[in-house]
Amino acid sequence: MSPASRLRRLLPVVALALLATAGCTTTGTGDQGYVEGDGVITLLAPNQRHVPGTVSGTTLEGAKVSLASYAGKVVVINVWGSWCPPCRSEAAALSAAARELMPQGVVFLGINTRDTSSDNALAFQRARGVPYPSIFDPGGRNLLAFDGTLSPNAIPSTVVIDAQGRVAASIIGQLPSTQTLVDVVADVKK
Repeated sequence: MSPASRLRRLLPVVALALLATAGCTTTGTGDQGYVEGDGVITLLAPNQRHVPGTVSGTTLEGAKVSLASYAGKVVVINVWGSWCPPCRSEAAALSAAARELMPQGVVFLGINTRDTSSDNALAFQRARGVPYPSIFDPGGRNLLAFDGTLSPNAIPSTVVIDAQGRVAASIIGQLPSTQTLVDVVADVKK
């Protein structure tokens, strides 16, 4: 399927998601001092993509990890917090997308931010069956790597890194659906 065809197929999904949330406040400040996004998807043309800064740290389980270790692979990075209602809402869709895409070689990595302890974040991951690791980053240091792509307060957010290590797409706010992310990743892989 051509990129234009895939984009035409994706646009109705995005439009429906935006219409479904039109009666809600889709952009605002949450009670934890974060800015809720409205699920806007940005796909960048290859000539507009840039390499993010360094993303690295220790996972909730205690392993060292870095984005650089996934060179040559498409990587989906989700920024989340266990305290964040939209993060809780999108967890099932993200996990389903991960289970579908990981066997195809796509890597998923979370960045857990603003949780005061890794215990809360680990409980969140276990309760929701999240099948990928997350960097414990209570201060949001790793979000600085996405300057110009993500606001440090835009939680949840999802970024797709292409196989060349460049930011290729972003979803600011709650993921509209599993299929949305699957389609975005398919466009990035082309």
